[in-house]
Amino acid sequence: MTKNPNTKSWRVIKDSVYGQKGTERRDALDREVESFKIGLLLRQAREARHLTQEQLGQLVDKKRTYISRIENDGSNLTLKTLFDIVEKGLGGKVKISIEM
Repeated sequence: MTKNPNTKSWRVIKDSVYGQKGTERRDALDREVESFKIGLLLRQAREARHLTQEQLGQLVDKKRTYISRIENDGSNLTLKTLFDIVEKGLGGKVKISIEM
């Protein structure tokens, strides 16, 4: 299979459109992607436990609309709320890592 010479990788596209890692615009994109991934992980965990957004919200004293917002974009999520959702609502544990 031959590779199309006009095909660009996602990394190359990100670099050309959003700038190199470490630039303000690129860092903002990377944060948004990570927030989205957190929301997706929370949704997958909730669905694996056969809970509705309403049921999860009741377990952690949050409205269904708030749970929906977190699952759809993950932004503006405090660590306390993340721990509450994962531990109280989903029965899991949060592991956080920091890369330098």
